[in-house]
Amino acid sequence: MPNRLAAATSPYLLQHKDNPVHWQEWGEAAFAEARERGVPILLSVGYAACHWCHVMAHESFEDEAVAAAVNRDFVAVKVDREERPDVDAVYMQATTALTGQGGWPMTCFLTPDGEPFYCGTYFPRAQFLQLLAGVTEAWTRRRHEVLASGGRIAAFLDAGLDAGSPAALDAAALDAAAARLGAGFDARHGGFGGAPKFPPSMVLEFLLRHHARTGAAASLAMVARTGEAMARGGIYDQLAGGFARYSVDAGWVVPHFEKMLYDNAQLLRVYVHLWRATGSALAARVARETADFLLRDLTTPEGGLASSLDADAGGHEGLTYVWTTAQLVDALGREDGIRAARLLAVSDHGSFERGTSTLRLPEDPDDGAWWADARGRLLAARAGRAQPARDDKVVTSWNGLAIAALAEAGTLLAEPRYLAAARRCADVVLATHLVDGRLRRASRGGVVGHAAGVADDHGDLAEGLLALHQATGEPRWLEAAGAILETALTRFADPAGGFFDVADDAERLVARPKNLADNAEPAGTSALAGALVGHAALTGSPRHREAAEGALAAAGTLARQEPRFAGWTLAVAEAALAGPLQVAVVGGDDARKLTAVARAGTSPGMVVVAGAPDTPGVPLLADRPLVDGRAAAYVCRGFVCDRPVTTTAALEAALVAVRSS
Repeated sequence: MPNRLAAATSPYLLQHKDNPVHWQEWGEAAFAEARERGVPILLSVGYAACHWCHVMAHESFEDEAVAAAVNRDFVAVKVDREERPDVDAVYMQATTALTGQGGWPMTCFLTPDGEPFYCGTYFPRAQFLQLLAGVTEAWTRRRHEVLASGGRIAAFLDAGLDAGSPAALDAAALDAAAARLGAGFDARHGGFGGAPKFPPSMVLEFLLRHHARTGAAASLAMVARTGEAMARGGIYDQLAGGFARYSVDAGWVVPHFEKMLYDNAQLLRVYVHLWRATGSALAARVARETADFLLRDLTTPEGGLASSLDADAGGHEGLTYVWTTAQLVDALGREDGIRAARLLAVSDHGSFERGTSTLRLPEDPDDGAWWADARGRLLAARAGRAQPARDDKVVTSWNGLAIAALAEAGTLLAEPRYLAAARRCADVVLATHLVDGRLRRASRGGVVGHAAGVADDHGDLAEGLLALHQATGEPRWLEAAGAILETALTRFADPAGGFFDVADDAERLVARPKNLADNAEPAGTSALAGALVGHAALTGSPRHREAAEGALAAAGTLARQEPRFAGWTLAVAEAALAGPLQVAVVGGDDARKLTAVARAGTSPGMVVVAGAPDTPGVPLLADRPLVDGRAAAYVCRGFVCDRPVTTTAALEAALVAVRSS
């Protein structure tokens, strides 16, 4: 059979539609063919913006000799990890168990029943040809051993990882986690650990919340240092805004150049919250530029947000973004070009490849007007270069993260464009991805895919909708979030605690994945825990609060032992410990100053809703009238409220009093 990817919706799969390898999509047809032919399956998993996926494609999958070996001896299956995170999760667990590490491209060999018996990541062409020959020889001559090995690995996967006994995350545990993070903090460069260094978005959010609850200066200092180091480093696009996936060095100088929606959505939220906590002008600028990047470069024609921009352009990694001094001079003229080289740390020997440099901003320019003009001219020159491809599929969970970030940025930074974008994105996702009451994972060009939504799709989208409800006071977002969480409670809950990654009626894989670790984005369990805590605070539902506490306890042992891999779990635990703290503001235009004071509060357990008294569908506004015809704010702990206040000074005092109680 020829290559069958031409009808795929995934941009990653479409990148491989012209390969001589006879790829097909994941599905029963592939396994049926493997059983009929009596051959194993070659499973290749990657994503559109992945540099090493491109390298392996060019070296091997476009090669006729490799294709001949694959087509003769295997059924070849391509999977977009972003479209099928459930498939990716199962076989990545196998890969890390067998090799001690994981990554993409992921290369797995499966029995016709889907049981993995050999796994790896990137293989150079010669090594890959040897591997294909070796697997074929083992399958032909020692099949019983291969099948037995696959069965043992599948049994290991099905048993799941031991997450330890449930452990509640109380104040002492959260304080200990912050201290443990401090012990591994890179005080010189910011962040945690050495190279490669990833933006620790969720850990930073936890530390901001820990500082808000405890006043711990060390927690805020770690966030401020890391935030500034990343913002001034090469990992941040100094011309157009937005962050790359990670830095290959410990000092944030050279990034892996792909730009992912999930990173930028989470970092936007962190920088907005850092600005709220400190008033940092740098944090405010980076927040605005990152939000502008989302709106300008990732917004799809339908109004959703695309998944990523590629690491490569014109066949070279980072080609769009790196500069030499000569190129700066060509774009700006000699005097301004040399001045820009000094400002942006561009040197003759270069910080990247082939004598080029990434752009950094170690210090703010001494002439803001000059820099604004020079930056615009450099952007115009850069636009004439080869540009990275965009993966324009719209992923539910990542759009949920972006909705939350844009809604909060819109209200806190008083920027209506961001709030309008959050509304538009939420409308698109709900209208397109919600099919017969159930969430789908992704869409492209307004056409929804077949893959079912996973746990983090439900948690992150509900989180975004709850943030949008607070930003707008509109009841429809709260209602939609409630319905999504109801599906999660019914279909994803694990009786042992936490949530499975896939629903109880989802396609059965060799194992039902359940990952409690927060990695590049919140795990399904922590994502749902966060939304459940917020929903409980906004509605007073004890059922949602209890489910959130159970989910946090399920991940509690991991969070205590490895806080770097439980950032969102710890952040949600801070919200649960500090809340529920509710502020309801009633009134019209005269309520704006009260609302602004409430939203400026940093308590991690606080929710804020403003609107007319007794707005239908908004529990926080029920039975909360104006006071003598004036706007009023009601500060409540678990729906037990103080007397309403009508001045900003009185509201500020009330918030201080309730936080210290």
